[in-house]
Amino acid sequence: MAIEYAVIAGGCFWCTEAVFKDIIGVESVESGYTGGTRPNPTYEQVCSGATGHAEAIRIGFDPEKVSYGDLLDISFVTHDPTQLNRQGNDIGTQYRSAIFPANAEQEAEAKAAIARAQQDHSDPIVTTIEPLKEFYPAEDYHQNYWEGEGQRNGFCMAVIPPKLQKLRKSFANRVKSSS
Repeated sequence: MAIEYAVIAGGCFWCTEAVFKDIIGVESVESGYTGGTRPNPTYEQVCSGATGHAEAIRIGFDPEKVSYGDLLDISFVTHDPTQLNRQGNDIGTQYRSAIFPANAEQEAEAKAAIARAQQDHSDPIVTTIEPLKEFYPAEDYHQNYWEGEGQRNGFCMAVIPPKLQKLRKSFANRVKSSS
């Protein structure tokens, strides 16, 4: 099995990580930062909006079980790609909707996924396609956040369960479990 990687941003990485950990064919999900200029940024630096980085996730996936396009389609259903530089109450370029393709094939699929998503939205999709720069893993306490601290965090409890419901409703055949 050859693992491929997808790097996407759709708001808070705690929320996007929780969605993708439950997808058949996803082998790993890592929260981190990409798309900015500061080397080795910290969470506080990224949250300031001054680094240019987005909170993002790097998804390791088996392309024989789930395609890159499927991952992008799931992303578009489980966040609002029509909100510029924000997701709900999270405001700033660090919460932008973005795709960071690793190669020309992923870039072409990103463009196709945006076109598919636009068919389901009356407002324009504002998701950007940006060059994949260095991906910096977030601090350890951000990894697997939903399984631990997240289920005691009011913000996560308000945001993540509706995303998981959208996932299960729209992609029931792609979900690992019903938890």
